[in-house]
Parts: sequence; structure tokens; C-alpha cells
Amino acid sequence: MRIRFWGTRGSLPIALTAREVEAKVVAALLAADGRRFDDLEAAQVFAATLPFHVTRTFGGHSSCVEIELQAPDGGSHDYLLCDLGTGARPFGSAVIARHGVTTPNVFHVFMSHMHWDHIMGFPLFAPAYIPGNLIRIYGCHHELEAAFRAQHGAPSFPVDFSQLGAQIEFVTLAADVPVTIGGLEVLAKRQIHAGDSYGYRFTHRGKTFVYSTDSEHKLDDPDVTDGFIDFFRDADLVAFDAMYSFADAISVKEDWGHSSNVVGVELCQLANAKRLALFHHEPIHDDQRLVAIEAETRRFEEITRVDAAPLEVFAAYDGLEIVL
Repeated sequence: MRIRFWGTRGSLPIALTAREVEAKVVAALLAADGRRFDDLEAAQVFAATLPFHVTRTFGGHSSCVEIELQAPDGGSHDYLLCDLGTGARPFGSAVIARHGVTTPNVFHVFMSHMHWDHIMGFPLFAPAYIPGNLIRIYGCHHELEAAFRAQHGAPSFPVDFSQLGAQIEFVTLAADVPVTIGGLEVLAKRQIHAGDSYGYRFTHRGKTFVYSTDSEHKLDDPDVTDGFIDFFRDADLVAFDAMYSFADAISVKEDWGHSSNVVGVELCQLANAKRLALFHHEPIHDDQRLVAIEAETRRFEEITRVDAAPLEVFAAYDGLEIVL
């Protein structure tokens, strides 16, 4: 099972500003300190020694995560996605680059909820315009289809939903009822968020990925906490809504529907999960701040670990791939 992150931001997509790009270039030039490079490879080797926030970026697309069960063979292929934020646009472009527009493909999409940052990539999802493709959108909200149709057509978008070329189906799932879809064992769980959101536990050949975004975990109700510990139990990877700092989550942003890096560590430690991907990043956090949060979270995991295997912690970024 390969997990590929196409969009990792929360609330709205962002882009690097000209000033932020300039700051990265200046930092790299200062680090080079007069070095000369004989060729591109030498420059790349040097760049690899620089901090992540200098040479790369966490990206700015909103939530979209791919689950790949097998390598594409050039023919028809089932694709599995979580959410259709703006990361769905580059994902769709990659599919077309791989297969062209004549090979039919099947897309299974699992929706956490229908807030705009999680569906806004669909109008620009190129496979939806190609006849022969089948897109099945799964979710636990009965308003699922209405939400997708509402953002197509006037006054919001120039293309009406009825003009999409692909066959699009909406499938309502029941929380806490396991099903098998696209080769995956899937279990949905209701989470704490305005209008409800749903996390998903995916299992395939003994490997488990948990996608849990847009949920506010307070750990103040033992029964609720135990339920999420069971949901995360022994997961190989948990993509977790760590949008806020712990201080914000319990003060000015309490009841805003999102969690913190600290709570993510605590839940994953209690559940004996193996990896924690900090996800749904706060849009006001730049690359340097996210690198700092990643380091702080790793340190917190280290000092709170008790007689257990280390929990691997990292901040997800657009383009990151993890093989389970």
C-alpha cells in the first residue's frame, strides 16, 4: 500500500509569495558561501544538505490523499482517494499523463465531509470530463450529492454538473459498518466537527492507513477517547488533523473543529500506531513554521514515550509518498 499526498493544507489553498521565494533563494545563496559547482548534479548534492524549508515547500493544495494498492499497468486501473480538495487537480492531471484520455479508469473517493476546502478541487478534476471514466464518491452524509452539484454551474462555475462526461455515482456509507471497496477493507467513524466529519480506516493485506482530518479531539470524555484509540489501533500510518497548536486548541480556537499535534501524538501512542503524519496544515503557517512544529512534535513524542516503540512523526507535504 502506497500513500501519496496531493494536498495537505486546511481551510483554503495557499501559494508561496514572491517574497517567500526570494527568502529561500537568499538563504540558499548564503549557505553556499561562495562555492562553485561544476555541474547540475553537484549543485543538487549541495542543495540536499540544506534544510527542507530552504529548498522545498510543504505546498499549498487543500486535502487530497491517494491510496495506491498496485502499480498502474497501463490499462484500466482503480484509483482510491480521500477527499477532493485542490490537490485533486494535479492528481487528475497525473492520471491523464499516465493513461491518456482513451483508457477508462475507476475512481473511488472517500469524503470526510463537504466543507468547501474538501470538494473545491472537483470542478477542475479532469477525469470527471472524460467519457468512459467511472467516479464513485462515498460518504456518510446524505447531502453528499447535493453539495457536489451545488458548486457546478451558475453563478459559481461555468460548467453545469450535467455536462460532466464521466459516470458519477454517489454511495452513502454507514458509520461503524465495515465494507470492502476497491480491494480495501473500509471502516468509517463519525468525528467531532461542525456538521460532522468522518474518518476512515483502510486495511489491505495486513497494512492499515487511518485518514482522520477535521476532527477536534479534546480527550475529556473517556468513552469517546477510547473509541478513537480503537479506531487508530496498530495503524501503520495515521494522517491526523494537527492544524492548531495545543495552546490554540484549548483556548482561542476551542470548538473550531480541529486538533493539535500534541493530541495526535497522545492518541497514536495510546493506540500503538507506527507513524503519525501531521496534516491539514494551518494556512498561515509558512514552511519554516511547519518545520519547527515537526521538530517540536518529535521532541514531545520522545519525552512522553513510555515503554513502547518510537512513534515516527513527520509533517505531510504535497508530493510525499509513504510505502506501508
